[in-house]
Amino acid sequence: MHKMKLLLPSALGLGAAAFVAAMSYSTVNAAAALPVFREATFSHPTTINNPWLSLPLGREFEYEGETDEGTEVVEIEISGDTKNVMGVKTLVYRDKVYVDGELVEDTRDYLAQDDSGNVWYFGEDVDNYEAGVLADHDGAWLAGKDGALPGYWLPASPTVGMSYKQEYYEGEAEDEAEVISLHETVTIDLGTFKDCLKTKDTTPLEPDVIEYKYYCKQVGGLVLEENPESDERIELVEHEIEDGGEHEDDDAGEVEDGEEEDEDGENGNPGQPREQERRALMVQLVSLLQQLIALMRYAN
Repeated sequence: MHKMKLLLPSALGLGAAAFVAAMSYSTVNAAAALPVFREATFSHPTTINNPWLSLPLGREFEYEGETDEGTEVVEIEISGDTKNVMGVKTLVYRDKVYVDGELVEDTRDYLAQDDSGNVWYFGEDVDNYEAGVLADHDGAWLAGKDGALPGYWLPASPTVGMSYKQEYYEGEAEDEAEVISLHETVTIDLGTFKDCLKTKDTTPLEPDVIEYKYYCKQVGGLVLEENPESDERIELVEHEIEDGGEHEDDDAGEVEDGEEEDEDGENGNPGQPREQERRALMVQLVSLLQQLIALMRYAN
């Protein structure tokens, strides 16, 4: 069999060590694709109306379940706040977690929908609490900083078997999802929902941890999250839209935290620093190469 010559390191402007590291990374994650940010356009990024996730202004979700730590309650709020990340105006998805009535986590996730309907995840700011006191910010990351790249929170057109990276901050945030079904029937206390999207969420950082998530069009959001190992379930107990209005970009308030606007991109046509473009392309190409090599070995 004719052997292929791998010329990717020089073609991408990367050193051999960086390429070897990427090859090692992609071996574990070859099936999950990293979305190519530079190919996306964001004309109305804070208008999120994906069939599986609809986030108009005033949207609220509340979830509840029993865990090893106690009764967990999760409150989601879409207040209309925004944050500029990598030249894209993102919508703040406020997520508060309580255990036995005590606040343990207050997170601001940054989401945006591209013109194709994909909902992107650009990072999160995290406040973790212990006994009511701010303890740390573990879990925080932001696309465009320290090589971190955005991924899909939810794709526009999921298909069974589709795998995608939800985030990529090497060694810190590497969640991935695989589409398991588009026709799940989910029964919770609120009722029974049909034709729901089921995903399997994993991370190479904790390979033994698996979560199944169910998104239903009747709700326009997540209705159930379960851990098959522990049998823990967090399910939707309430959802509403306070003012019934659609979220408009011009009405959003900017989150002020001293972040400077990305010089390489602007809203509606974001750019990406060259190093990040090469990094994303490298991961994608190595993944494709490994799949091709596997097919060649199978054919031989």
